[in-house]
Amino acid sequence: MRNIKEILDLGTVEEKIKILESHSSTKNTEIIQKIISKLDDDDIKVRGEAFSALVLNENEISDLLINSLRSQNKNIKGYASLVLANRNDCNAIPEIIKLTNDQSSMVRACALGALGYLKAKQAKDVIHNCLYDSNLEVRKSALQATINLGYSLSEDKIKEMFREKDSELERLLVNVKKSGPKGI
Repeated sequence: MRNIKEILDLGTVEEKIKILESHSSTKNTEIIQKIISKLDDDDIKVRGEAFSALVLNENEISDLLINSLRSQNKNIKGYASLVLANRNDCNAIPEIIKLTNDQSSMVRACALGALGYLKAKQAKDVIHNCLYDSNLEVRKSALQATINLGYSLSEDKIKEMFREKDSELERLLVNVKKSGPKGI
């Protein structure tokens, strides 16, 4: 156990990845906590492997992941919300909703992505409010969540958002027009 934690803290990228790959089915709480902490590793490949290990873990680790949404670290909060979404953990929705008010725009965007992926109908108002966020990436995530939930926007809101020149935003706005009759 100590060796595993040491390698995940001090090992090379290759050593860390090997440990993460070999522990994607662990039930050990300490190791899972350490894997969650690697969502903030300096190396993107290690972060990706930690993400994958958590998504693939078929054990009941939801409580640990939900608790990590309260971390002080923005990478852990944001990526953990996406891990929970990829695990289809609808029990996490109330905690993920709270992240839409986080000070980090990255956390807000990840939370919106997770809510959209989970088709969290109870987050409709929160998602709508995020369409007015000061950060463009957050607004795009809110728009994608709106599309995922099957809602449409008023013509006025679409025109207002079209004023901002961003090709991804424009693509999303074209798609939201095609959404069903339910307005947001």
